[in-house]
This record gives sequence, C-alpha cells and structure tokens, in this order.
Amino acid sequence: MRAALHCRWMPGFAVLATSVLVAFGLTVRAADRTKDTVAGAPPKDAKVLFDGKDLSGWTSLGGGPARWSVEDGYMVVAPGKGDIKTKETFGPDFKLHVEFWLPLMADKKSQSRANSGVYLQGRYEIQVLDSYMNATYPKGECGALYGLIGTSKNANKPPEQWQTYDITFLSPRVDGEGKVTKKGHLTVVLNGEAVIDDGTFDKVTGGAMDEKMGEPGPIRLQDHGCKVRFRNIWLEPLTAK
Repeated sequence: MRAALHCRWMPGFAVLATSVLVAFGLTVRAADRTKDTVAGAPPKDAKVLFDGKDLSGWTSLGGGPARWSVEDGYMVVAPGKGDIKTKETFGPDFKLHVEFWLPLMADKKSQSRANSGVYLQGRYEIQVLDSYMNATYPKGECGALYGLIGTSKNANKPPEQWQTYDITFLSPRVDGEGKVTKKGHLTVVLNGEAVIDDGTFDKVTGGAMDEKMGEPGPIRLQDHGCKVRFRNIWLEPLTAK
C-alpha cells in the first residue's frame, strides 16, 4: 500500500517499508513521483517518427496498415492488433527519444502490468512495463534490454503519467558471415536517470523480427495486450567514429 510510506501513526513501519523497497530497487526519486513529463520538442536535425497526427510512417509487423489508434496527440496500443514498425529503417548508430504512458492495472502483477516494448532495429527490446512498486524477474523490468541487460536503479514514475526514454544505441558490428566482431553499446536514460550506462551486448533479444545483426532495421512498438500510449518519437542518426 502506498499509504504506508506516509503513515504518521506508525513511523517505524514507514521507515521499514521504505527500506524494503530500496532493497528491492522499487523506489524512485520522490520529486519525480508527482511530476508529469511535459511534451518536448525534437532537435532540429532529428527525424520525427511520430508527431501525434497519424501513423502514415508506420505499418503492421507484416507490412499492412498500422491498426493502432491516434488521439489527442498520442498513439494507443490496440490489443490484439499486433506490433507496429516504422516504414523507414535505421542504423547503425542513433539516439532515440520516446515518451510513453502506462495505464493503471493495479489488479495485475509482474509482466502483466502495462507491458509493451520498444524494439531498436526490430531486434533489441527495451522493456516497457509498470515497474513502480511492481517487482518482476531480473532483466525484465522497465528500462532493461530484455533478458540481456538489467537496470541499475528503478526510475519509474507511477502509472498514468508521461515518462521518457532517451536511448543511445550503437549496433553490434559483424563480419561477412554475420559473426560479431564488436559488441553493441547501449545507454538508456529513463525519466532523466541513466538506468543502463554503456552496457554491451552481442545478441538479439527474445521476439526479435530476425537475427540480422549489423543490418539497418525499423523502430518497432510492441502489442502485449495493454493499452500503453506513445508520443513524441524522434531519432537522431549518429556518425560512426
């Protein structure tokens, strides 16, 4: 119960409850819990992937029309209609900004609570999940590179608030036979806090559209049966060093 953290008649219990949450990585900065993210403006050189008007730049995973809805400047997952992806592909390196809103699903737990995902190049899933006071298995929490890299802290806000991802992605390099010659690098900033700081990886995550590492791919958003919202999605290509 959230009220336990503000309990005046049992202060000792409140301290204990807070300590338990910290131990399990289930707290976020108090100042951020009640602040909704204000819609940001993309940089001048960014490629706007979704501007809140329509899904003309998106398709279904199979290539047909994207069947999610658009309203009030955001898109909403249409449960059962499948994942959507950008028509354009990107790579090898880029920065991606995504704002997302999680529905309140208080009767659900773990992976059943406001689940979705942002797939980089269609192959590497950054988990979207209501991880606010909602424990789940390692490397499955919000902000994780699903199944590969866990987060260093819980920076989630409560559901029904806009939250932000700022992701820096450097694709793995491969040789002519598809063998990884240089691992990929990933930094994930969730609500202004780095939850993955230059993590490395050399494989795709579960649910990848293919295993063609090193090739350009789309930005893909997951239909996991929850009415998650997305807005203000833009991408900045990075020049390889």
